[in-house]
Amino acid sequence: MAAETEATGGRRETINGLARGLAVIKALGQLGTAGNLTEIAQAAQLHAAVARRCLHTLEDLGYVGRAGRRFFLRPRILELGTAYLDAVDSEALVRDYLSEIVAQSGHSSSLTVLDGHDIVYLAHVGPRRVLRLEASVGTRYPAYPTSMGRALLSGLPDDQIRRYVETAEIRQLTRFTVTDPERLVTSIRRAREDGFSCVEDELAIGVIAIAVPVFDRTGRVVASINCSAQSGETGCEELVSRHLPLLREVAARISSALAHIPGLSDGHRPAGAP
Repeated sequence: MAAETEATGGRRETINGLARGLAVIKALGQLGTAGNLTEIAQAAQLHAAVARRCLHTLEDLGYVGRAGRRFFLRPRILELGTAYLDAVDSEALVRDYLSEIVAQSGHSSSLTVLDGHDIVYLAHVGPRRVLRLEASVGTRYPAYPTSMGRALLSGLPDDQIRRYVETAEIRQLTRFTVTDPERLVTSIRRAREDGFSCVEDELAIGVIAIAVPVFDRTGRVVASINCSAQSGETGCEELVSRHLPLLREVAARISSALAHIPGLSDGHRPAGAP
């Protein structure tokens, strides 16, 4: 097919296997959430046998995951864009966006993505000092008892939300943690309808946060940002009334920025999808 015969453009000292692997990664990004072997091979313009070998290699390396017969990109794929992120000064992006929330609200702010059943922090800014982006990358919490997790899950179709709730390890982290599956599904759907989620004392006593989704250029939820405070000092109603407009404005600007930064908007798959 075209990608196999034209990927190297006839040049010498090239690696066809690398070109094919990159074609598979690109195809997965174009498919949006997940794809089976036939869909991926067609999108990558590769024979099925070649695409299968590429997928298995990428899976072994941790860049691709699999659920049944469907494959999807894993957050580790972002490692391939590290050099580019350094070039566009990702720490400055954090300073420009999350620091604005901190400055105006007096509370901390973070940006997360979904990975499996967890949220993973990509950035965090505290109210007293700006933390380096690298220091917060990789922090994980379960998605279901967090505002950012519910904002991220709200971008999934109803059947995938239910699948998440049915397959996640739901534990009573505090006496306020919602563990009933139907209540969790309802809270995630409410986050979709409202365009935000506020969670108080469910992850840990004393923690309250409001979060909104961040969208890619196709309108898909790819991240979430929050405003987090101490529950003894404020409540959901006050957070919503005082800081929701700011969060939405900043999220819209981040979404707009993602549309102009190749790799950021296409590199994330909302977890929970098959």
